[in-house]
Amino acid sequence: MNKLRNKVILIGNVGEKPEITELGNDNKVARLSFATNEHYKNAKGEKITRTEWHTLIAWGKVAGIVEKLVTKGQELAIEGKLTYRTYQDKENVKRQVTEIVLSEMLLLGKAKKNQDDDENAL
Repeated sequence: MNKLRNKVILIGNVGEKPEITELGNDNKVARLSFATNEHYKNAKGEKITRTEWHTLIAWGKVAGIVEKLVTKGQELAIEGKLTYRTYQDKENVKRQVTEIVLSEMLLLGKAKKNQDDDENAL
């Protein structure tokens, strides 16, 4: 039951090209914007789509997979946990950020082809 206390499972689309940061010692971190959509009808019967944006963080091997296979617009199913951190911005104002740290990811759309693989196949 412990694993159910902080668990997020979402299906959505990557909003922009993932940002990959090399940390040294062959370690990486990936940051992605991620959109989930909710569809419903309002009181007038009009179809409404509500989009929520999330920030995903991937470390280590998961970050390497993100770097190789994930592109803007890619549909993903993700599992992770909510994390919160604070920082001070340029105006010295304290800000709080909510992020989802990925533990698992499933590619639902087409995977990006690696250009190096294409060149090696020739």
